[in-house]
Amino acid sequence: MALEQQLDERLRQALKEKDTRTADVVRMLKTKLSERRTAKGFSGPVDDALVLDVIGAYRKQLQKALGEFEKAGERGAAQVVQLRFEVEFCDRYLPKGLDDTALRALVGERLGALGITDAKQVGRLVGDIMKTHKGQVEPADVKRIAEELLRS
Repeated sequence: MALEQQLDERLRQALKEKDTRTADVVRMLKTKLSERRTAKGFSGPVDDALVLDVIGAYRKQLQKALGEFEKAGERGAAQVVQLRFEVEFCDRYLPKGLDDTALRALVGERLGALGITDAKQVGRLVGDIMKTHKGQVEPADVKRIAEELLRS
């Protein structure tokens, strides 16, 4: 079953069960998907890759907001709970990312293969890794690990 159909089914189920939190998250994801579909310059099919990209972008947006509300302390406590729920919901649909040791090994291997010895060339490495592992790793993590490995 396609991801978009899974989201539709999950929305129907949440509405039947009167689970408003889940229904709200699914509606937001469907809205984001609709925005992407109707965006100027969009062409091509709406496939699982597009849905995963939308879910990943929304998750990243939630993570950023979560950090802000956590800084607010007591005032943002209710929002923090809701945002964590939404992040966990998105995580169910996203592919599992590489853990830190696997990412370190991948970055080390690609550093050697590309012959990168200077921190100024890290952008090339990040681009190379993101071509093959998009959605599994964050570019900021790749950059951070590459700079650590180059320093040592």
